[in-house]
Amino acid sequence: MTKKKKKRWADHWTVKAKKENYPARSVYKLQEIQKKYNVIKRGDRVLDLGFAPGSWLIYASHMTGEAGRVVGIDINDTDIILPDNAKVIKADIFEYQDNELFGANRFDVVLSDMATDATGNRFVDSARSLNLAYAAFSIAKKALTDKGSFVCKIFFGEDFKAFTDEVKGYFKEFKIFKPQTCRKASKEIYVIGKDKSV
Repeated sequence: MTKKKKKRWADHWTVKAKKENYPARSVYKLQEIQKKYNVIKRGDRVLDLGFAPGSWLIYASHMTGEAGRVVGIDINDTDIILPDNAKVIKADIFEYQDNELFGANRFDVVLSDMATDATGNRFVDSARSLNLAYAAFSIAKKALTDKGSFVCKIFFGEDFKAFTDEVKGYFKEFKIFKPQTCRKASKEIYVIGKDKSV
């Protein structure tokens, strides 16, 4: 799955994340998505795929409140202090898709901010991103409750439309969104499905 990323340059959002006790600036991408689309509600059960270093998991736990539950899965370790309503599992999502976790205890929201280290080759990078996105979508189809929501990062590439068309067919509401907090040079974009209907 994902490898630990090399440290990148600090910007306004990186500094802000540190001040607010989030491990990474990526939290503000989910915050923008939440403010615009309200994907996470109080009391929800949330599955965070590729959660490390933990910013999305912490933010999601705040959004669900004490009555909610957040489960994070990642191949990497984390040293964050977990909120009381969260737990993490160290695992590779490619090997975890048939686990009982996705059975009776379904999730209201599946989140995926997964990415691999960039190679500099846009074709390779978009193919790797697509592979992770399809893995996340495969899990979402099994793990989501009826009317559940899915948020997934993907890097724009030649198969982007095929992926988004497939996701769109599973939800009554579908959006493509690039948060303002994404780095300008980044080709990352977020696919958002609400109200699972298949």
